[in-house]
Amino acid sequence: MPDDSLATQALHADNGLDGESDIAPPIHLSTTFRYLYNADQEESPPGPALGSFCYSRDRTPTRNRLETVLSALIRGPTLTYASGLAAVHAYLVFLKPKRIAIGDGYYGSRQVATLHQQLTGCEILRLDQLDALEEGDVIHLETPINPTGEALSIRRFADEAHKRGAYLVIDSTFGPPGLQDPFALGADIIMHSGTKYFGGHHDLLCGTLSIPPAREETWFKTLHEQRTILGSVLGSMEVWLGLRSLRTLELRVQRQSENATGLVRWLDECLKSEADNVVKKTVAAVRHASLQERDMDWLREQMPNGFGPVFAIVMKTEEMSRELTGLLRLFQHATSLVVWRVR
Repeated sequence: MPDDSLATQALHADNGLDGESDIAPPIHLSTTFRYLYNADQEESPPGPALGSFCYSRDRTPTRNRLETVLSALIRGPTLTYASGLAAVHAYLVFLKPKRIAIGDGYYGSRQVATLHQQLTGCEILRLDQLDALEEGDVIHLETPINPTGEALSIRRFADEAHKRGAYLVIDSTFGPPGLQDPFALGADIIMHSGTKYFGGHHDLLCGTLSIPPAREETWFKTLHEQRTILGSVLGSMEVWLGLRSLRTLELRVQRQSENATGLVRWLDECLKSEADNVVKKTVAAVRHASLQERDMDWLREQMPNGFGPVFAIVMKTEEMSRELTGLLRLFQHATSLVVWRVR
């Protein structure tokens, strides 16, 4: 279904997997599946179970369905993991870099890189130290950035990585399908914390890794085998919740992005206004990709359908920052984002 819209693929990419008459896909909770042969049939070698499923740490019908939809949306073979950080750990185990260049963004990704450093002795670099990269090393680039919503050029960092024989891994959590396509700009692996937009309802932990179709034969099988060994798989209920949520991904993300950009524009206009107003009295700065005016040439190519739903407000004092959360009527004071309850 490569020519269908994102919304259509989210609804129908798994149609070919229908083995039941249920319109709403069922949850397969079983951890194990029957073999095609009996134990007393010595001539029958060990083989796949019915429908090629054997044990849930390897594959399940429901997980297969979710990964089929994700592969269509992200435009590359996709594996799911127990969390976004489990996905980061998985690609580090697979690529085995001696150096990891990582910038600002979600602190958990840096914590995983630090743990990997303790286990392997790899070196952690800043994004302004790319000259130290060598063949097989990794640039971990988060764009848009958590929590500011500002963007970095995927194409630029892809060029920097590839001319040194290194790999570019994009954490595209804040730029889900419909907003940006990192493979089209040179990414080698796309990682998502599916807890955010893929889930979108405060009830799902999930991570994903996607690879370019051209590398399916050489990379996908190994990543799948390593996931089975590590056991970092998504549970059956989480898989089903993820599948449910993906059906509305395009609608949710586009509306959230439009609303966020509108709020950012209003705040920015208030800050630039000559008239006195409450925003100028309390807000020091607003950060969002839509405000990166000098970067619009590459940014419009990278994010043609919107600049993302997450932005940051910098208050003038720490006290104002602490007070703001208690004054909001529609927002919840919690460690979360990108879900429908956080408006």
